[in-house]
Amino acid sequence: MAHIVILGAGLGGMPMAYELKPLLGAGDRITVVSNTSTFHFVPSNPWVAVNWRKRDAIELEVGPCLERKGIAFDGTGAKRLHPERNQVELGDGRMLDYDFLVIATGPKLAFDEIEGLGPTGYTQSVCHVDHAITAGQAWDKFVSAPGPIVVGAAQGASCFGPAYEFAFIMDTDLRRRKIRDRVPMTFVTPEPYIGHLGLSGVGDSKTMIESALRNRHIKWICNAKILKVEDGTMHVAEHDENGAIKKQHELPFAYSMVLPAFKGIDAVYGIEGLTNPRGFILIDEHQRNPKFKNVYAIGVCVAIPPVEVTPVPTGAPKTGYMIESMVNATAHNIKEQLLGREPSAKATWNAICLADFGDSGIAFVALPQIPPRNVNWFAEGKWVHLAKIAFEKYFMRKMKKGTSEPIYEKYILKTLGIMKLKGK
Repeated sequence: MAHIVILGAGLGGMPMAYELKPLLGAGDRITVVSNTSTFHFVPSNPWVAVNWRKRDAIELEVGPCLERKGIAFDGTGAKRLHPERNQVELGDGRMLDYDFLVIATGPKLAFDEIEGLGPTGYTQSVCHVDHAITAGQAWDKFVSAPGPIVVGAAQGASCFGPAYEFAFIMDTDLRRRKIRDRVPMTFVTPEPYIGHLGLSGVGDSKTMIESALRNRHIKWICNAKILKVEDGTMHVAEHDENGAIKKQHELPFAYSMVLPAFKGIDAVYGIEGLTNPRGFILIDEHQRNPKFKNVYAIGVCVAIPPVEVTPVPTGAPKTGYMIESMVNATAHNIKEQLLGREPSAKATWNAICLADFGDSGIAFVALPQIPPRNVNWFAEGKWVHLAKIAFEKYFMRKMKKGTSEPIYEKYILKTLGIMKLKGK
C-alpha cells in the first residue's frame, strides 16, 4: 500500500491527482498538498486584470473536488521537503510521510530580483488570480485618468505569451472605451526579437506579432533588461546582439504590467541533488529526479535549459499541453514502479498555445519545443479568441468533474486540426 503525495493543486497538480488515481491499487492513496484551498485557471488571469472576468468564473474549491474522487487534501502547504527521509514538513510543522512524491508547485515569482517590480512595488502582475484582481482595481483607476503604459517581461522570464496577450487585451479594452488615442504603449522584453517566445520563434511568429504590434501602435524594446522601477518610471537598458548596452531608456508610465523571472519555491530551494541553482527540480527523461528515485516533478517547477543562449537571459516556457504530457508520463511511471518495474514513459515536451488578443488571437504548435521541429505552425485569427473562451469553460468543467482524460490533447489539438484544415 503506497502513499503518493502531490505538492501543488494547480494546472499540474490537479490533473496529476485525477490521472493517477485510476492507475493505483485498492490500498494505495493520494494526498494533495497546497498552500491555498482553491484552484484557478491561470490562462484567464489577463481577462481578470481588465475586469472581463470575475474571480468565481475561473476558480473552484479544491477539497470537495478531490474528495469526490477519494483523494485527500491538505491546505496547510509545504514548509520544507526532506527527501532523504521521504517526508514533507507542512506549514503547521507536521511531517507527512510519502512513498512517492510528485512536485507540481509551480514557481516562486522573483519580483525581488528587480527593485520596484511587482504588486508590492510599482508594476502589476497576471501570474496569480490575487495579482490579477489587484491589477483590475488599478485598471479601473487608470482608465479614469489614462496615460502611458509599459508592459512586457523581465530578464530571465520564461513565459512570454501572457505578456503579449495582456498588451493586446489592454489595447482592445481601451479601443472599446474610445480612449486608446490617449495611451502610448511600449512593450519591453528580454527576447532578442519580437515573437521569439523563449522558443527561438515558432513558424512566422516574428513577422506576425510585429505586424500585430504595429497595427495596434504598440512600440517595443527587445534585448531589454529592467534595471529598476520607480513610481511612474521604468529604467531599462537595451542591449545589442553581443550583450553590450546599446541604449538606456527611462520609460514613463501610468500603468505597467511586467512578468517576472521564475525560480524554485522555498520548500525545495537549495536541496543538493534535487534542484539546480535557481531552485528548479532536476529530472531525467522519465520526469524522475536522478538522486531521489521516488521523487517526480512536472510543470513550471521543472528544470529545462533555455532553447538557445540570448544576449539578455530568457527561459523556455512550459505550456499547458506540455504539462499535461508530463502528467501522463509521471502517472504511468509511478504505476510501473509500484509494480516493481523501471519507468519507461516519456513526456513529449511539445509546445502548443492559444494566446488571446482580446478580439482575435494567435495559436502556435512547436513539435518538439526545441528546434529542429517536425511541426512549426503559427496562425492568427478571431477563432483563437473564441476557442480560448470555450476552452476556459471546458477546462473548468473537467476540473470540477475530476476527469482523468487528457484535456488539452482532446480539445486544443482537435480545434487546431479543424482550423488548419480550413486554412485558418
